[in-house]
Amino acid sequence: MHVSFRQLSIPAGVVLALALAGCGEQPQMNPGLPQVSVITVQPETLPMRTDLPGRVDAVRDAQIRARVTGIVQKIEYEQGSDVKEGQILFRIDPALYRAQVRQAEANLLQARADLGAAAALAKRYQPLVEARAVSRQEYDNAVAAAKQGEASVAAAQAALETAKINLGYTTVTAPIAGRIGEPLVTEGALVEGTQATQMALVQQLDPIYVDFTQSVADLAKLRQALASGQLQRVGQNEALATLVLDDGSEYARPGKLLFTGVTVDQATSQVKLRAEFPNPDNDLLPGMYVRVRLEQGIEHNALAVPQQALQRTPDGGVSVVVVKDKMTSQVPVKTGGMENGRWIITDGLSAGDVVVVEGFQKIRPGVPVEASPWKDSADPAIGGSQLQQPGQQSEGNAPAAPAAEGSAS
Repeated sequence: MHVSFRQLSIPAGVVLALALAGCGEQPQMNPGLPQVSVITVQPETLPMRTDLPGRVDAVRDAQIRARVTGIVQKIEYEQGSDVKEGQILFRIDPALYRAQVRQAEANLLQARADLGAAAALAKRYQPLVEARAVSRQEYDNAVAAAKQGEASVAAAQAALETAKINLGYTTVTAPIAGRIGEPLVTEGALVEGTQATQMALVQQLDPIYVDFTQSVADLAKLRQALASGQLQRVGQNEALATLVLDDGSEYARPGKLLFTGVTVDQATSQVKLRAEFPNPDNDLLPGMYVRVRLEQGIEHNALAVPQQALQRTPDGGVSVVVVKDKMTSQVPVKTGGMENGRWIITDGLSAGDVVVVEGFQKIRPGVPVEASPWKDSADPAIGGSQLQQPGQQSEGNAPAAPAAEGSAS
């Protein structure tokens, strides 16, 4: 029997639903609220660290310079090698200075002979002047001649010592132990003692210095925080400094802060600081650019958020998105140092605030959201057991936010 659609009187909406079901598509029902991943900030005890730019500098630099004039006969070291204190580096032609030593020795012998004659004459005149066999003037002249002879002997001795010193300068030695660079003169070159020709450079590299600067404003804030008790001073015997190399890796050996400068650079308003690091393998070389991670205090009620929770504002500041009663709001904050990939918030947040970490693409300030605990892929403990998280979402719904964010991006 033939039955028409009019006779069945099937509603059009039911027909459309059946057609969509046949195509394998489900009708989109009321969509849920946007999913975001959040953390609840809680007070922690964290070290206050500051990253400051710096340069590596040798502990001691010794410029090897010529102290006598002459021809370089031989270079006695291998360039780029480690030398010991007193090791021979260069030999300068000593012929002229050996002759000067012999001449000084001869002058000393002559002075001693003259002194002997003058002293004998004065001694001979002494009884004669008492017997009035010679005049007092002749005796005084003999005594003066003997004293002049003593002075001549002393001058000749000094000249001989000077000649020997100059002869010793023809053998150039290392004043300190360290690493020596390339020779700055060649064999056969003429070096000038009067101009102190530089011949090489020796640098002591273990330990090694790192010089860096800090702004006066930051230093003043640090001192105020220490004075008010907000920060606790780190013990003087602890290793306070860590190096971050140019490639982002961390230097394995910790160092210590030696001093903070007392003079401010008028051009940059910076204060100079210096740290010392062990360098047994000569991994750090003078002139290298590094960042010094300086531990300047300990804060017992610090609030920290992951780095990706911060957003840059149009005016150049930073802000975070806070969730309260399922509604979002953008809150400007101020940051301090960074600790293990998290920024320490110094102003703008309070303990217990719920901060969005992931899901920014799906929300804007003033809209309701569904919050689930954030799980750090690098450290599952963060956002899980260590931080209290809000929301009543089940475990099965927690990973939905990262997956949705990946598709939105």
